[in-house]
Amino acid sequence: MATINRLIGNVRLTVVEEFVLPTSVRWMFPDAEAPFDILNPALPWLQPHYANERGHLLQSMQTFLIEAGPVTIAVDTGVGNDKQRGGAIPDFNMRSGPFLEDLAAAGFPPERIDLVIATHMHTDHVGWNTRLEDGRWVPTFPNARYLFVDREWAHWSAEAATNEGTRTLVEDSLQPVVDAGRVEIVTPEHRIADGVYLEPSFGHSPGHVNVRIASNGREAALIGDMMHNPIQAFAPTERPTFDRDPLPARETRLAFLERTAGTEVLVYGSHWHVPVGGLIRREGDTFAVTAVEA
Repeated sequence: MATINRLIGNVRLTVVEEFVLPTSVRWMFPDAEAPFDILNPALPWLQPHYANERGHLLQSMQTFLIEAGPVTIAVDTGVGNDKQRGGAIPDFNMRSGPFLEDLAAAGFPPERIDLVIATHMHTDHVGWNTRLEDGRWVPTFPNARYLFVDREWAHWSAEAATNEGTRTLVEDSLQPVVDAGRVEIVTPEHRIADGVYLEPSFGHSPGHVNVRIASNGREAALIGDMMHNPIQAFAPTERPTFDRDPLPARETRLAFLERTAGTEVLVYGSHWHVPVGGLIRREGDTFAVTAVEA
């Protein structure tokens, strides 16, 4: 288990890893004619944190814990245990991992969490919303309110009527917290707590949001899957696997890189490997990420 702690002004950010899943640049950019022509120039700054010695991109499944005054917030709850997940990523299917124990060891037992928010509702971001108890899916965080972004929830709850995979996701990870009366529907600009707010970043999914922290002159951006891996800063116009709406996703990514490059905003991707956080910089006519150690 990897755990990262950092102060952003007066707000404490902790990252607790669920597991690591190396992947190929071919998988990341399925439309690229020569994916290694993208990877090789970026390897000097991707390694050792964001790519391994074999050139595989390192992808972490993890949850962000934000302590803002008296409020403790969990952002993106990972894959979860005991979930039926067919499809392209076998490691997601019927997991039996120690994530809740790791979360508690980091100082965050489920009872401590006040708010839960997902940057979007893909299966690897909402899995630990629930856990299996006596054959039923129950909220993992019993004292928390779960904040559902209005247009994201509207999309996936509607799609569940016609898509079996989405229906399974809704039934085991989303609807149970609705039925438990734990959900609050919010806008993509919602202010979560003092110094913590949502920022629209649509494209990867219909209601994708960033979670922004601004405290005492310091800033951070938790960008979900706007960039799965920092290599996307180097190739921001390439379509990555799983972008729902590639054109808006590309425009959102480019606009974020343009306004963030050269600033002190710490950027955290939901799947960026340890040390997770980095600073965006210009790299010729494109961009790169400088990893920032805790």
